[in-house]
Amino acid sequence: MADFPGKVNTQTSPSEPQRSYGTTAMADMDFIRSIPGILLIVEIFVGLLVWSLIASTSYTLLPVYGWVMFVSVTLWLLSIALFVVLLLRFYQSLPSVPWPLVLMVFYVVAAVLYVTAFLADAVSVPPQWYPWHGHLGASAFFAIVVTLLYGASSYFAYLDWMGEGQNAAASTVPV
Repeated sequence: MADFPGKVNTQTSPSEPQRSYGTTAMADMDFIRSIPGILLIVEIFVGLLVWSLIASTSYTLLPVYGWVMFVSVTLWLLSIALFVVLLLRFYQSLPSVPWPLVLMVFYVVAAVLYVTAFLADAVSVPPQWYPWHGHLGASAFFAIVVTLLYGASSYFAYLDWMGEGQNAAASTVPV
């Protein structure tokens, strides 16, 4: 009890809150420079190549390309949305969501779906005399590239999920 008065802080805070007039970056530039950020940017670009190469042909003549278009366009749009969420740090406003687990599940599902799309695309490439043979062959090539990119992102998301040193339930508790 003797040292009680010495531990009391009598300093008062200013009556007006201090404001910072400097510009704060809304975008997370560290994310763009990270390996997962670079992978996501490349996934968006290569995914665009996959569906735009198919869309530039008469792909409706071969029904299997409907599946390839569905997978590539859907995952392309979801990847853009995920990029915006991660770049602008919207995930910070939802601390109860286990984001490392969500990212890992997204990337694994995307990789599996793209494997099926690649197989359907590669098997359905028509013979060389077909007018759009080059476009469809190139889309099959880029489909396996984006599959491997999603696989690499799955690996890094898994490392991030396991690297927290806690289970998924503990990562949902805001600190």
